[in-house]
Parts: sequence; C-alpha cells; structure tokens
Amino acid sequence: MTSPEESNRAARASAANSLFAFLKSLPLGDRLVEGGVMAVQAVAGASLAFWIGRWLHTEQAFWAAITAIAVSQHSYIDTRNLSRDQFIGAMVGALSGLVGATLGGGHFAAYAITVGAAILICWVVNVGSAARLGGITATIMLLVPGIGSPWDRALLRLGEVTLGTVCALLVTLLMSRIEKRWLGRPDKA
Repeated sequence: MTSPEESNRAARASAANSLFAFLKSLPLGDRLVEGGVMAVQAVAGASLAFWIGRWLHTEQAFWAAITAIAVSQHSYIDTRNLSRDQFIGAMVGALSGLVGATLGGGHFAAYAITVGAAILICWVVNVGSAARLGGITATIMLLVPGIGSPWDRALLRLGEVTLGTVCALLVTLLMSRIEKRWLGRPDKA
C-alpha cells in the first residue's frame, strides 16, 4: 500500500513528465516562445536578486542570482515548490556548514562528514528533495572563501538564497499574470 506522500510524489512526477512531453511535442516556433519566456523569467529574477544583493552589500550577491535561476520554473507552483526545497536545503547546509567549519576547520574529513550529514539530515526529516541542495550549501560554506566568522557566512548564504528564491517567485508570479491577462494563456499558478 502506498502512502499519501508517495502518491503525491508519483502524481507530481507524472505531471512533470506530461508537461515535458507536451513541450517537446510543440512546433519549433512555440518552443522558441516558451524558451524565450523562461529565459526572460530567469534573467529577470536573477538580475533583480543580484542588484538587490549588491544594494544590500551582501558578501557575494551572485549566489542570489544563481539561486533565482536554479529555482525558476515554468509555473508559479513549480517555482514555489523548488524554492521551498532550496530554502530547506540551504538552511540545513548552512547549519551543517557552520558546525563543520567551527569543529573541523579546513580538513577534508570534516568537509566530507559535513556534506554527508547535511544530506542525511534532509532525508531523516523527510525532505529528501532538499538533500542535494543541503550538500551544495555545505560545500559552499566550507570550500568557497568568505569574509567573517562561519556564523556570518552561514547567515549571509541563507540570506542570499532567500533573496534569490523570493525574486524568482515574484517574477514567476508576475509573468504568469502577464501571460494570463495579455496573452490569453491559462493560469499556470
């Protein structure tokens, strides 16, 4: 017997596969339009995140831009779900990275244990979809040079990820409203 969560995962996977199959079946002109919309959406979210990050004087505003691109999806709901996973993974990775940097310093064993712990924690708290993102954030915390204490770097990284996800969500919501209102397309939210 399958659990409700497994059924939901299967339904989401089926919907994603159906959307992918639909998009692949579109004529070249339609794919160019859809790709163009996605490009505008991702670039707008990344640009907004980057410039706000620079305005706020974050240490490395490019992480906000990268996050915005990473979570941008065709629909608002998909962007929201991926943003949630990104935030949870970043939170677990930042906390794991903070502990790893504080206890293990620059030793490779501390790095490996920290990344493994971040991935395991995501699975244990039943958010396996955020596990790779937790590992990525822990890697950034431990391998990318930064200014300040590990605590400062963890908060900055989480702030930059949050900024990127919020910007992507705002742009995706705006784009879905524009498509619905002016292009007569059904609501993708």
